[in-house]
Amino acid sequence: MILGLFIAIVAFYPFIEAWITGDKREHHIADRPRNAPTRTAVGAAGVTFYAVLWAAASSDLIATHFKLSIEGVIHSCQALLIFGPIIAYFITKRVCIGLQKKDREIALHGYESGRIVRLPHGEYIEVHEQLDEYERWKLVNYTDYKPLQITPNADGKISNGQRLRAAVSQWFFEDRIAPVSQREIEQSKDEHH
Repeated sequence: MILGLFIAIVAFYPFIEAWITGDKREHHIADRPRNAPTRTAVGAAGVTFYAVLWAAASSDLIATHFKLSIEGVIHSCQALLIFGPIIAYFITKRVCIGLQKKDREIALHGYESGRIVRLPHGEYIEVHEQLDEYERWKLVNYTDYKPLQITPNADGKISNGQRLRAAVSQWFFEDRIAPVSQREIEQSKDEHH
């Protein structure tokens, strides 16, 4: 029952996400996982859920090999089945957002070269090496989606389905880091020269 529901969710997830985001484009290339933090976090939660089910299937072997009570192993698996995916979701989303911030910093200011220079007035600074255009493109070339806005239909009414879709879309894009704009790149180049 639970496994069948899990398989159905995995099978229909791309369609659910397309409905939430409004993204109906063709996708021939996989996105970098950090550029879609909610999608990556949902995937990590799903993998955690499945891994706990897999571990629970061999709870008798876990109990005998580690000399634990079978009830303790089963109760632990039950708790992990509920809390494991939730924890995995939040940790993965935070890691993806942190990686996005780091990519943004590297794209704008370059990477640390390890070379320390003393300025004439005595200050020490570390020289940052700028990325080449291809490396910068890999870090900043992705589409930034915005949450869907509720718009009334022809009758001037807003349906409950539209409200649900807008609310879920807001959750889906809540913590995204905006991609680096061309103006910001040019500004950072001017600052370094």
